Amino acid sequence: MTPPVEPVTREAPGYTGPTMMTQRWCDVAFLHWALDPAEVAPLLPPGVRPDVHDGVTWVGLVPFRMVGAGVLRGPSIPWLGTFPETNVRLYTVDDRGARGIVFRSLDASRLAVVAGARAAFGLPYRWATMRIDDGPDRVYETSRPHPSRVRLRVGEPMASGPLEEFLTARWGLHERHLGVDWYVPNVHEPWPLHRAELLELDDTLLDRAGFPGLAGRPPDHVAASPGVSVRFGLPRPWRRPAILTAARTGGRRTPRRRRPGRAR
Repeated sequence: MTPPVEPVTREAPGYTGPTMMTQRWCDVAFLHWALDPAEVAPLLPPGVRPDVHDGVTWVGLVPFRMVGAGVLRGPSIPWLGTFPETNVRLYTVDDRGARGIVFRSLDASRLAVVAGARAAFGLPYRWATMRIDDGPDRVYETSRPHPSRVRLRVGEPMASGPLEEFLTARWGLHERHLGVDWYVPNVHEPWPLHRAELLELDDTLLDRAGFPGLAGRPPDHVAASPGVSVRFGLPRPWRRPAILTAARTGGRRTPRRRRPGRAR
């Protein structure tokens, strides 16, 4: 029997475990496209499937400013912990019913951060040349290796409805690394959202992430946020390969349950 999918909650669950890192996500733009789940499913790691809202799943292009990233509960790392980043993300639910995110790509302008995240967690980070310009309109620009330009006009605060909560209230990351399926929990305050008008989009990141031509049509949902403060917990292996499970049990196989009425 498939476990029930956990509810969408605007408030973070009560995570009380160790802290792996802290950071703040600032000046965030949320650009989202609705897609048939069948188009997204082949791009996901084993054990997770597209999460759906009103029968569709969503692809997000999310540029923002990372500010003050730090390890454990220590102070932020000067210069290295603040940089532009843009991710392409998908919305997922695993075989336990836990909701999360899968990143198809993460472009960031700090080489050390990119190298560390790829080595430690297997995340698809890329070192990129990026900038964010603040003015009457906000411009997020990536010039290398895969160009992207988003120009946005941020408007008034907006209420968070069921779709906004589905897209932004995500309390974990699904990732397969070294043959293990990991879940990385995070907590933060509820997102303060603003209306936003997309003035320009010239993007190749979506193409590279497996969605050719998607940036050629307007997004189905656009919003912005001044940001939230985030705390990440330690990665948890939520499903181990059979070889690791056998090693933990000394090679013993778990007895199979008999089916009712089946002859021996």
